[in-house]
Amino acid sequence: SHCGATVSIYRLMRPRSIALLASSLTGLDRLGSSTAEVAAAFHPPSAKKTLAAFPRFPSLVPSRKYRAGNTQGALIPPLASRSRVAAFLKMSSSVADQNGDNPDNKTGDQYANASGTGEIPTYDGDEKAKATDYANYFCSYAQLYHQKQMLADHNRMAAYHAAIMGNAELFKDKVVMDVGTGSGILAVWAAKAGARRVYAVEYTDMAKHAQSVMEANGVADVVTVIQGAVEEIELPLEEHCLEAEGDERGDHRVVDIMISEWMGYFLLRESMLDSLIRARDKFLKPRTGHMLPSHATMYVAPIQDEDERKIGVGEYGAAMGDWAEFVDSTKSMYGVDMQVLEGDFEREQKEYYLLSSHWSELGPDQVLAEPAAIKEYDMATCTIEDARGLTVDEGPGVGAFDFDVDADKAAGPISGLAGWFTVDFKSRTDDVGRVDAPPFPAPAHLSTAPDNGYTHWGQQTFHFPASIPLIHGETTRINGTVELTRQKENLRLYNAIMKYSTSRRKTGATKDQVLMQGNEVESVYQIP
Repeated sequence: SHCGATVSIYRLMRPRSIALLASSLTGLDRLGSSTAEVAAAFHPPSAKKTLAAFPRFPSLVPSRKYRAGNTQGALIPPLASRSRVAAFLKMSSSVADQNGDNPDNKTGDQYANASGTGEIPTYDGDEKAKATDYANYFCSYAQLYHQKQMLADHNRMAAYHAAIMGNAELFKDKVVMDVGTGSGILAVWAAKAGARRVYAVEYTDMAKHAQSVMEANGVADVVTVIQGAVEEIELPLEEHCLEAEGDERGDHRVVDIMISEWMGYFLLRESMLDSLIRARDKFLKPRTGHMLPSHATMYVAPIQDEDERKIGVGEYGAAMGDWAEFVDSTKSMYGVDMQVLEGDFEREQKEYYLLSSHWSELGPDQVLAEPAAIKEYDMATCTIEDARGLTVDEGPGVGAFDFDVDADKAAGPISGLAGWFTVDFKSRTDDVGRVDAPPFPAPAHLSTAPDNGYTHWGQQTFHFPASIPLIHGETTRINGTVELTRQKENLRLYNAIMKYSTSRRKTGATKDQVLMQGNEVESVYQIP
């Protein structure tokens, strides 16, 4: 049954990802088997009819870390893995083919989460692409359950509150746009800080809740909630007497301050940065406008996370053992040899258990060396190409790391690398803005690093298939690069290509006085 197919998705997923996928794939069991129906059901015009139909599972098993007693982050992080959703779309298509419901024999590949030009669907996608994007991404943001989770992240909230309310003199009488307003709290703060006009832009039906929040907080006369993709909306320029700063590019650059909470896991996941950049180029005053946050930085560091790493290795081994038993029983009971599929099954399990990053809440003592900044973003000048990922070809230091781990100062072994980000709210640093834009009086900072405590972003951990031991009296060097590229079938998700080598030397010796030099290792991890 379709309900059974839905439950199968949950059974395939790690416990840490199940709960939110359950809440975000509302209505899946009510759909027909055709992928066209699946996609159409999640499209905004009809999504509201299905979003309430699929109950959140009360008995879902929490993640291992929460079972162990860590309850601070007990709400599952936002946007659970969508890789199994793509599998569902393809599976639904196969069922439709068999049932004759798909006469053109179209597969789930046509529902890749990308436009025909390879862009995020909200920019230039057709209705089918936008429907898929809604199913894979936006639908979870249409639920108050998800909004509450982000609003309960106090490190997040405190940073944005300080950036807005702590800079009321900058906001006074300004035109503000909140991109992806959700339930609208940033827009409320902007109005309370003295903004003349605030445009709260929200793609999903959460816009209706945002309107209620504005009215309940007495700022509906200042805040205009606009439901739609920010790439497609227009502002009431004449009605609100909005004055542009622009040149020949048009009259729409009327916004003084653009605020957004756009960051995903490891900063880029979800690819909302594309929409923000396009909104900036269309609406923000280029010389005097401010982006909040104004800057972002990505970091990696070596970590000790051996318990979690070993669990993944064990689950992979158990999956392969279960496969062997399955092959034997299928052959003995039904006379069919499935051994020919073992290579493909092993690849799937390795990608899932060993080569997928994990959401983690690391402690500061698990970080074994000073983090390396692998890319910095100036939000006033970064480009769509910057948003697509990062490559070492971009310039010196981009994507590069070089760590020394002293065995007498760090508790090993090295289990892998972890990635996180910081954002800053401060004055413009680009050539134009540092001259023309007003200064940002009271800078604010938000960090998702392990030493800053819980955030709903956590850290992304990339476990090595085998850990790297630390030897007393010696320093282990691990150096290499990390590159991020978008997944072809879903442009909101990324792959991380890790290349590194290790060496050991006596502590205090120079880096060329090596005792052991390992070969270069290259692994490709999914960031699900």
